[in-house]
Amino acid sequence: MAAESNSDDVTHAWELMKKITFAMLATRDGDKIRSRPMGAFVEPDNTIYFLTDLRRHKDEEIARDHHVNLAFADTSGQKYVSVVGTAVVSNDRAKIKELFTTAAKAWWDSAEDPNIRVLKVTPQEAEYWDSPGTLVSYVKMAVAAVTGGRPDLGDNRKVAI
Repeated sequence: MAAESNSDDVTHAWELMKKITFAMLATRDGDKIRSRPMGAFVEPDNTIYFLTDLRRHKDEEIARDHHVNLAFADTSGQKYVSVVGTAVVSNDRAKIKELFTTAAKAWWDSAEDPNIRVLKVTPQEAEYWDSPGTLVSYVKMAVAAVTGGRPDLGDNRKVAI
């Protein structure tokens, strides 16, 4: 499926990411792919930010290969977004202070911690799946199994962003 440029689909992908708020960040570490959950800050300028820690080596992985994948998942609502993009890590102290929330205190004492960095992801493409929900999906699959048809499990779009 080639990436489409429908602005409604692009907007919907961004809305899903904002609603879900957590993403699995996948980076390359040599010939391995490493994923970890991170709290995402989806910004109005169509950029996704994360706070990260120098001691966790994501910055080194991104310095070697800046291509990343983000996987947003709301399993209870059956809504998913996969994002392909590039990442950079910076020591932008103003942005760190802007993004530092109560939740960040679980990892650092304050925004002044010298180990905090900003990880900025610039998306290039996203693919989303937005189904009507678990119960409705199960019913549609059961009907399809009985009738021999294919279930309509919601919207799936690939968009350039």
